[in-house]
Amino acid sequence: MKIAVCDDDRTTREQIASLIREQEPDAEVVTFEAGEEMIKSQENFAVSFLDVEMKEISGIDVAKHIREEQEKRGRDKSIIIFVTGYREYMEDAFDVNAFHYLVKPVDEKKFHTVFNRALKEVFAKTKLKKLSVIIKYNGMQKKVLLKDIYYIESSNKKVVFHTKDGKIDTYGSMDDWEAELGDSFYRCHRGYLVNLEKITAYNVDTIDLINGDSLILAQKKYSDFIKAYMRYAKDGGIVNV
Repeated sequence: MKIAVCDDDRTTREQIASLIREQEPDAEVVTFEAGEEMIKSQENFAVSFLDVEMKEISGIDVAKHIREEQEKRGRDKSIIIFVTGYREYMEDAFDVNAFHYLVKPVDEKKFHTVFNRALKEVFAKTKLKKLSVIIKYNGMQKKVLLKDIYYIESSNKKVVFHTKDGKIDTYGSMDDWEAELGDSFYRCHRGYLVNLEKITAYNVDTIDLINGDSLILAQKKYSDFIKAYMRYAKDGGIVNV
């Protein structure tokens, strides 16, 4: 996935690029310090972060060019997120169907929330499925393939990944990981995220996995779980039941 950051302020440009790489390590981030550079690149980015006020060509004008090119070439509308210190441009942002609007200085928590929503929309549109995730633990980063994860468990303010190679403890919220992992995982209980590929059997209150473990299925979620599992199977997911 290619993501553009166009901002004439170096500090902001580098901050946003760093936040993107932190949240989506597999993304290819391309930075521009001027709108003219981005237009000349003729690249089709999945997500574009645009500063509104830049020299020569504003972020609004860059966004208009992006939309015109997408219309002309019959491309799907990509996600545009404006980053600026001026709230008065919000109306112009809506005119080019902007996804969101971030105010400088960029708040990291707000950025992660907005970018996470943007990623979910990109994956939904293109039906791309992540093949791996980066897990931080013991001061290191570990790349783990999704197919190697059985389930994720919330335990004592930590998140525990149960994988074919053992357990991996890390910090984070189940909500964040649920959004990160997408539709091939299901939140069967507030304390569990199960890889649908690893399910061998289920009933109204239990899910059995290929590694021999059994997880609690919240009874109020049974109907929703069935729908999610059927949708997963219909979309070509691996079924072991």
